[in-house]
Amino acid sequence: MTLTTAIGRPCATGRHSRPAAAPAAALLGFFVITLDALVVNVALPDIRADLGGGMTGLQWVVDGYTLMFAALLLSAGSVSDRIGARAAFGLGLTVFILSSAACAPAPTLPVLIAARLVQGAGAAAMMPSSLALIREAYTDPIRRGRAVAVWAVGGAVASAAGPVVGGAATLASWRLIFIINLPVGVVALALLARTARSPHRPVPFDVIGQITAVVAMGALTFAAIEAGDAGFGAPVVQAAGAVAVVSLVVFLIVQARGAHPMVPLGLLRSRTLVVCAGAGFAFMAAFYGMVFLFSLYLQTERGLTPLQTGLAFVPMTVLSAFLNPLAARAAERFGPRIPIAGGMFLMTGGLILLATVPAGTPVWLLALLMLPVGLGGPLSMPPATALLVNSVPAHQAGTAGGVFNTSRQLGGALAVAVFGALIADRASFLPGLRTGLLIAAVIAGTAGLAAMALRPPRPPVPSLRGSADTRQVTIHKTGERP
Repeated sequence: MTLTTAIGRPCATGRHSRPAAAPAAALLGFFVITLDALVVNVALPDIRADLGGGMTGLQWVVDGYTLMFAALLLSAGSVSDRIGARAAFGLGLTVFILSSAACAPAPTLPVLIAARLVQGAGAAAMMPSSLALIREAYTDPIRRGRAVAVWAVGGAVASAAGPVVGGAATLASWRLIFIINLPVGVVALALLARTARSPHRPVPFDVIGQITAVVAMGALTFAAIEAGDAGFGAPVVQAAGAVAVVSLVVFLIVQARGAHPMVPLGLLRSRTLVVCAGAGFAFMAAFYGMVFLFSLYLQTERGLTPLQTGLAFVPMTVLSAFLNPLAARAAERFGPRIPIAGGMFLMTGGLILLATVPAGTPVWLLALLMLPVGLGGPLSMPPATALLVNSVPAHQAGTAGGVFNTSRQLGGALAVAVFGALIADRASFLPGLRTGLLIAAVIAGTAGLAAMALRPPRPPVPSLRGSADTRQVTIHKTGERP
């Protein structure tokens, strides 16, 4: 098998392709994408001990990956359509493998952060193309739905295993957490070589929109992280904030006036999209922010080993992995509004409890108090995703999904940036941790209140695709305000 074959060239004949290979490759890709978002957290103290650097450096180790993932997701779907899902997935997976191989032997913290940035770019290319591979492999909606459910298992297993795998690997060396990706990635490439060539079409690419999106998100994250060391009044922090604002304004102007915008601003008139994207942002800010804070707290303040820290997250992550089917049934019975709002409120309650318990609370009790935070996401995210997809016209489903997933990743990146700034001073670690958890609780509670205003969508009008009239009719049919 050559690399060219894996990432784009078709197999010699169509009969050599295997339909089951596509979902298997997609599952493995989703597994490593999700794993790398969590596995690093419990290794952060060891990384600091080995490579040096303060809290700012550790924040960038986590956020370098999440930030590039979030920023490039907006246009990754267009790239997948342009060059074909098989080529896009293979290219992203190859970049991910090579950057993982660069992370493992990183001699300095800046080298590790740079490799993590490239990892995030590879993950962004893989995410939309993995689902496109499944869509191409199965024409029957029932079989396709089952394949998507199996694909989702990859993320659920990675979420459950991430902290434990990271803790176990760190007992030998934190570098092993990146080496794990190599055999998984090679197997995924081998499976990809057995899939049929994907169709592609000339999709416009919004270059200015993509650049301004990356600059805006990067500058905002940089400002939040640097504020922990230099303070919000520092010139470098204020300059980064100004760059973020200017870039955001340019991005919005380009999206409003451009011929082929990444994010048509008309989509933002949809209450459903805004509320679902807000719920995704809140979930990631609360969940990933909490994991980041407690990974450091349990090791630096409570003296736990990396493995013990990973095991403290097991009750939450394992139960979360099994809750998705129950969430789907709850949405079928009660509609999407109840599980989405209920999940957000459950997270809110858990975060408040964690923020207010005494400092000497036993670790086993902290692990139990994490359960509401972990369970709120699986309860709310599947119905939020389904509601979002069902509430927009078919030709805008990919764009809406990109906005949703970008808001999720941005929530995780900003949580690590802001919460890390709060605990940057060792003397104020515990007050900063409590403040971070309460901020996350406010965000989750606000998303829960907003979800109470959701209305179930009605089927969109299938005709007059792409016209302004169709978008108006669809908005009214789904109960949205224009």
